[in-house]
Amino acid sequence: MSIERVRQSALRSNFSEPPTPTLTRQNTSLNVHHHQRRFTHPHLLSSRKKPRRWPLVFRFIKGAIHAEILVPVFLHALFTAFVVYLDTRVSTVGLPASIIPSLSIVVGLILVFRNQTSYNRFWDGRNGMSTMNTCVRNLVRTIATNSYNPKRGPPTASEREDVERTIRILMAIPFATKNHLRAEWGAAWALGGAFGNDMDEHGTAAYNPEYAGLLPAGLVGHEDEGLGLPYQLTFFVDGFIKRGEARGWFPAPGASQMQAQLNTLLDAYGRMETIKLTPIPVAHLIHQKQVLALFGCVLPFAMVDEMGWWAIPIVSLVIFTLYGIEGIGSQLEDPFGYDRNDIKMDALVGDTKTEIDVVLDEWRQHCKAMEGMIHSRDGEIHGKQCFDAGHGATVNGVRDKESYMPPDLFLKLRPRTAN
Repeated sequence: MSIERVRQSALRSNFSEPPTPTLTRQNTSLNVHHHQRRFTHPHLLSSRKKPRRWPLVFRFIKGAIHAEILVPVFLHALFTAFVVYLDTRVSTVGLPASIIPSLSIVVGLILVFRNQTSYNRFWDGRNGMSTMNTCVRNLVRTIATNSYNPKRGPPTASEREDVERTIRILMAIPFATKNHLRAEWGAAWALGGAFGNDMDEHGTAAYNPEYAGLLPAGLVGHEDEGLGLPYQLTFFVDGFIKRGEARGWFPAPGASQMQAQLNTLLDAYGRMETIKLTPIPVAHLIHQKQVLALFGCVLPFAMVDEMGWWAIPIVSLVIFTLYGIEGIGSQLEDPFGYDRNDIKMDALVGDTKTEIDVVLDEWRQHCKAMEGMIHSRDGEIHGKQCFDAGHGATVNGVRDKESYMPPDLFLKLRPRTAN
């Protein structure tokens, strides 16, 4: 056994596996009494921050539709009480119960169409936002990893400023789209209002310094002339792609792919704009409301003979169910607002900015390290960043710019070891 162990040990020493990268892990859970709250990264803003303390069946305020359907339920209950009073005190007013099934089929079909159409709008809006975020991610990744010329070395100060300006514009596009879909014009220029909120107490666009800081200096908006800011910002990105191709950063196929990503981003913006600007046809809404009201008025006459005063709670329950379904469809019809059941636009935009902020900060440190390396002797790098000298030749101890090839982002760079 001892000889076998020695042999295996020798094999492991000669053919050792590369070390497993170590990921920093933080305890993201916090116990508060008997409840547990998890702070998640990524998706910190768009994910739930606390567990549900009560089952959803007991919820009547937050996220519920009850407040919006309270008036029609009360009116139908009052009308049912009047019908029962007439039937018991004046004369019989009941109708055959056989009319209910045929009417129920019609009402059910209308509500199914209404809810399915509204949820499709909600889902398409969420997919449009996801497509936009994906395009922004792809463009930021391509810019951060390819913004250099192997024959010229790292980007100059002005080129780095151009790269950072473009990445910040890409971060601003989801902000601009969110405000555009909510008709909050001028949120980047209006004065007053609280930080992080694009609407003031009067319901108009308020100044958001976080959003305004992402826009290019000297930007002149033309929203008052009919030009949407998201579309306007894409001109800056397209211009940067052209400049990057001229600098030798992006080959022609790569620049074409970047423009395809930009076109896909605009397509997602246009689809969300279509959802916003194309409501459910008013003829359908009118007929739906009238059918629901007529069904609610006929229902008491069909129940009064068999149930008497019990018809009041039964009719109220049926009306609560039908108007609740209709109310949910009405909320989902425009999914970009501030209702609790709408898409979490602020959270999605904030998570995207947080994610790209990390990439931008890493890119800044990486550029600083590379700038120090290109002007230094072997392994002598200004600042705290060090890295492997695995790329590029040296001439008299000075690194050759002609073979410049930076290391990957997001690596813990190691100092060079002498041979």
